[in-house]
Amino acid sequence: MSSINSSQHDSFYGSDIKEIPAYNILQASSYLKIPRETLRRWVRGQAFPSSGGYVFKPVIQLPDKDRPLLSFMNLMEAHVLDGMRRQYKVPFGRIRRGLELLEQHYSSMHPLADHLFRTDGVDLFIDDLSHYVNISQKGQLEMKGIVEVFLHRIERDFDNNPIQLFPFINKPRRISHSNFDRLEQQARPVVINPLISFGKPILVGTGIPTAIIAERFRAGDKIELLAEDYDLTEAQIEEALWYEYPASEAA
Repeated sequence: MSSINSSQHDSFYGSDIKEIPAYNILQASSYLKIPRETLRRWVRGQAFPSSGGYVFKPVIQLPDKDRPLLSFMNLMEAHVLDGMRRQYKVPFGRIRRGLELLEQHYSSMHPLADHLFRTDGVDLFIDDLSHYVNISQKGQLEMKGIVEVFLHRIERDFDNNPIQLFPFINKPRRISHSNFDRLEQQARPVVINPLISFGKPILVGTGIPTAIIAERFRAGDKIELLAEDYDLTEAQIEEALWYEYPASEAA
């Protein structure tokens, strides 16, 4: 899919469409295959009164603190953060420290979605992490590789602004040598673009939301009928269903 100039994405009803609160936590967790309560903690925080008043502060800043809705930019952040979370060697407390460093370094509202993060930002984050977590050089390379796999699924325009995300169809709970290659090579049949179908996941090149296909399938329509109705291949219909109803996660 070709890149699009940022002038086409600048404003929508007076605001940058990528910053508009658009996805509730249930939708975002479903689209990104992130556990709902995990995502809720990232964007809303959580208090633990029984532990002496400990509070888990949000690590992703929503456009409107009074509304639990994520923007498209927040989706990008959660997508990348999920890649870090699934690296089994890194405690979340250290990830938080790395995020704070990135915010200071880039002075960005969305450091994980900033194009600079793709260049020196990943190395900066991992280098800081290594001071607090016993990560070998091999471990650092693994961490960088995992983050880059998630970054590669974000398409940017000529001005390096994120314009669309190709979400994973399925993701392992933990990323390791045994499943890394499979994740890296996973196809991209579904895309999320804030300018198409109100930012809902769609089949690439169609504009057809995967949820609509899933609803009809759940109501009893056969794959062959759906392919005929939407002028798609049966393989495309199956890809939409795999996305909406992912197989059990690998260990």
